[in-house]
Amino acid sequence: MDKGNVLVYYGDGKGKSTVALGHAVRMAGQGKSAIIIQFLKGKNDGELTFFRRLEPEIKFFRFEKSQENYDKLSEEEKQEERMNIKNGLNFAKKVLLTGECSVLVLDEFLGLLDKNLITMEELESLLLAKSDDTQIIFTGNVMVESFRSYADEIYRIEAEKA
Repeated sequence: MDKGNVLVYYGDGKGKSTVALGHAVRMAGQGKSAIIIQFLKGKNDGELTFFRRLEPEIKFFRFEKSQENYDKLSEEEKQEERMNIKNGLNFAKKVLLTGECSVLVLDEFLGLLDKNLITMEELESLLLAKSDDTQIIFTGNVMVESFRSYADEIYRIEAEKA
């Protein structure tokens, strides 16, 4: 593993989360630990059940409570989920501060920036909590230009034929 990498997978194509999960599985195969925190996606109980089978090497968390995707929620539901998202962000920072894992996947995190659910200051605070030995992988559909300078590697995933 490269020391302290910040990787980004973004684009409209499918497979960004799958690539990030592949990194987590590879680290687990090397005896390291991974944590995946997923944002902005509705609950998928079948997916959650599968991910739970990967524990303890790969731990999976979702702080949002809604079954629906964030974009489909009412304003009142979105307000409640914003609090849950902040809890997920605080948890991610705690994970980084304690060095709890070798790789931290923040799935659909770029959407939080794109939708202005978190600030660049919150992102910076999160990255400052990271040790040199921890790899962070961010995924999402839209690459916010102001985020580019924080990433060591950026990969755009797009469908060539759909």
